[in-house]
Amino acid sequence: MRDKVHITYLFDPLCGWCYGASGIMRELSSRPEIEVELAPTGLFSGRGARPLDAQFAAFAWSNDLRIAALTGRTFTEAYREQVLGKLGSMLDSAPATLALTAISLTAPEAELDALRLIQEARYIRGLDVTENLVLIETLENAGFGAAAARLRASDEALLKANNQRLFSARALQDQFRVDGVPALIVDDGDIRRPLGASHLFGDPDLLSTLLQPRASAVAATRSHPDL
Repeated sequence: MRDKVHITYLFDPLCGWCYGASGIMRELSSRPEIEVELAPTGLFSGRGARPLDAQFAAFAWSNDLRIAALTGRTFTEAYREQVLGKLGSMLDSAPATLALTAISLTAPEAELDALRLIQEARYIRGLDVTENLVLIETLENAGFGAAAARLRASDEALLKANNQRLFSARALQDQFRVDGVPALIVDDGDIRRPLGASHLFGDPDLLSTLLQPRASAVAATRSHPDL
């Protein structure tokens, strides 16, 4: 059995429910008995990217209100007007995912913080984080100059590392039959098991108990609707 419980966090940077789980993920990562690894799945990239139309924007906002009520996360009018209101734009998480891979190569210990910055840029400041220039400026302003430079260059090594992360995350989804994000794959050294989204929106102490070695129950993996 390993000294720490290792959890792999399956997520997408444009997933509203993942933004809702950001508080408890920060709580988990702060605990000395737990180590957190980020694994972006590319839910809204590639074939998962989609144009933003009025129907989808209304559906997204209704889910955002549910997430806010459940978690206390803030979704501002700036986000509603400038992001959801930008009809015809693409919901595409590929640029934000690449930005996080740049962080993983240059400041891996800060990747969860960088994810929070990107989420807050979108949901609080109403910035379009599907744009590379917005992401580069966000990273630079937060002191992640090396990551911003890698993102600006989008060099071959960065693209290769990004593809590998996506491949590994999707392989875990398939292996553990995880059909949505956010979700966790928990490894205590003896057992690897999935925990679905329902466990990410409760009390941090309850979740910590679930993460203890040799937990008896294997959680269902079905998540909230992905947004």
